[in-house]
Amino acid sequence: MLNPSIVLDVRKPHRMMERSAMVTRRSWPVFASGFFEPLFYLLAIQIGFGVLVGQVDYGGRQVDYATFVAPALMAAAAMNGAIFDSTMNVFYKLRYARLYDAVLATPMSPGDVAMGEIGWAVVRGTLYSIAFAITMVVLGLVESAWVVVAIPICALVAFAFSAVGMAITSYLRSWADFEFIPAVQIPLFLFSATFFPLSLYGTWGWVVQLSPLYHGVALVRMATFGEFGPMALVHIAVLSALAIVGLTITSRRLRTMLLI
Repeated sequence: MLNPSIVLDVRKPHRMMERSAMVTRRSWPVFASGFFEPLFYLLAIQIGFGVLVGQVDYGGRQVDYATFVAPALMAAAAMNGAIFDSTMNVFYKLRYARLYDAVLATPMSPGDVAMGEIGWAVVRGTLYSIAFAITMVVLGLVESAWVVVAIPICALVAFAFSAVGMAITSYLRSWADFEFIPAVQIPLFLFSATFFPLSLYGTWGWVVQLSPLYHGVALVRMATFGEFGPMALVHIAVLSALAIVGLTITSRRLRTMLLI
């Protein structure tokens, strides 16, 4: 049973974030590289594939295919940044650098480590989404000023995926185990109503709705088109629940692995 007190044992998570920021200053090309994959997808769709598809139905009206796909790629950019930072980077610090052993020898708690690392992953995912939003505006793929709301939505997406990603990483034993990360990440990217409306999945639509990324994609699309509905609360609730559960599991795992 999850213990909320573990999550609340957070005092100085910003110290972990400060350390990550200092390290990133020396490896900023790696930090920036995660933005380009969804951007290349977007350019390819707008310049080439989008011309062939033309328009798709969204909310009972026809919209350009590139305009339809762009919000989904923005959510995917936030997911990619969060997953990278909360999996491979965390695994190295945990298993090889033994960074967390040293950190927990100070007054900092497992909650500080978990929240600090997840917080930095959220910063990374949010920066990717900001850059992507600017690109969408420049390319004319935004239909509403509500697109600014997509930034905090992407932060929530990054929070959910980084929390779950770090929780999963705590169970991995070797680098070979990381082959399972893209095995899950790529299907999420392709089958979260990213490239096609949910209605086109037919009777398999319920499977798509099980994807955490789907909820992020749906929210970002609502913001981009300025059309929010009651389902927005459901999407927010799902992502928030994932974030809380992931953070709690991560804190407990760090406590078990490093303090006991």
